[in-house]
Amino acid sequence: MDKIQRLAIGSIVIGTIVLVLKYVSYRLTGSVALYSDALESIINVVTAVAALMAVRLSAEPADKNHPYGHQKVEYFSAVLEGVLILVAAMVILREAYAGFFDPRPLEAPLVGLAVNGLATLINAGWSWLLIREGRRLRSPALVADGRHLLTDVMTSGGVIAGLLLVPFTGWYWLDSVLAALVAVNIIWSGWALIKESIGGLMDEALPESILTRVREIIAINAEGAIEAHDLRTRHAGRLTFIDFHLVVEGGMSVTEAHDICDRLERALKADIGDAQVTIHVEPENKAKHAGIVVL
Repeated sequence: MDKIQRLAIGSIVIGTIVLVLKYVSYRLTGSVALYSDALESIINVVTAVAALMAVRLSAEPADKNHPYGHQKVEYFSAVLEGVLILVAAMVILREAYAGFFDPRPLEAPLVGLAVNGLATLINAGWSWLLIREGRRLRSPALVADGRHLLTDVMTSGGVIAGLLLVPFTGWYWLDSVLAALVAVNIIWSGWALIKESIGGLMDEALPESILTRVREIIAINAEGAIEAHDLRTRHAGRLTFIDFHLVVEGGMSVTEAHDICDRLERALKADIGDAQVTIHVEPENKAKHAGIVVL
């Protein structure tokens, strides 16, 4: 079992602990806002299970039916998480609407908020770990899970701060307003997650900053060639696919051209990480004079 799968299992354990704490917080207070917070934690657990299944499948090696591997399945997990987030937001809005017209005083608010605060601190630490390790390990599912938890942390902090005012002001309607604000924030988070994941499924090119670095590496390490053109890139989970055409002198031997390609491949993998590099060698009459100039 690799580190990504261990982190995915950890998300299920942490999510369950946080869910229990937030449900206890809701039962202690009867707060609609804390109910919405607990409901989002249920989604956290469900999506953590989906993320575990995705990272396990993505780790499977390429086979006859999937010659490029299974990495894209992590994007499906992230899309599912985004959809479930939106569903949770709709349920929260319904509860907030009903609670606004029938506000009730909170029971044991300080104790309940303390329990919710503990759950929020646990979520904060775990979300930071997931985002850091997910980026390092190039796992969209872990990064998506971490970002979702970070949104949960921010909304929980806002809910706690707002509910602290209720016992002192008597503004019981504030509970429902906070729940509605949580739902709106969740909708924004879910949409952003879906949009980013669809980009991965649609084979978006690498960010311009990384593309610039790829061009620099090719220009510096393609000594002996003339130019490179038709550069194409895409992400698929932890893998980065890079392919381009490399123009060499027409009389160059296959061995010499192959050596240049090997040098380029090593340099790109050393800098980019899990890169799959495909290079199409062409003779000099195929030069476009509009690609990457070899330094």
